[in-house]
Amino acid sequence: MIRRLIATEQSSDQGKLGKWKATVFYVSRKKCWLLTNGFTKYNVILPDIKSSDLGDIESIFKNAFFSQLVYDKIFIDYEYLDDLIGGLDFLPSDGDRSLTGFQNQRLYELDWWKNEFVTLEHMPILDLASRMNSSPIHIEKSYQMSDYTRSIQEMKKLLMK
Repeated sequence: MIRRLIATEQSSDQGKLGKWKATVFYVSRKKCWLLTNGFTKYNVILPDIKSSDLGDIESIFKNAFFSQLVYDKIFIDYEYLDDLIGGLDFLPSDGDRSLTGFQNQRLYELDWWKNEFVTLEHMPILDLASRMNSSPIHIEKSYQMSDYTRSIQEMKKLLMK
């Protein structure tokens, strides 16, 4: 779907937000994207993405990300967020199995919630992503209970640095 957008050269600067991993899933035969931040494991869902949307995917992502932040009560100026993100670079997969496994778990949870709403039009996308972002996660190396956190808290810390 995005082969023509994938860059051949990788920029060394990933910016403050770092990399995001995107994966495609389907609801009622419509393509949706789950985007997950590599640092914070914060999730954003882009519903019903068509090939014709790819030319405007940067603004679609920025608007969805900003809306998700507001829904999760992380208040930030849109212009500041736009500057943080800059331009999107689509790169080939880096083989990050940890992040892929994390996304697969979120998609498994999403499958349960999809059955509750049946069609994409009835799905509260912001609420579903917020549920994912509110789940306890473990992003540190040690396995202490104090190392568990939530994606919302981690994104808030990252944006407020």
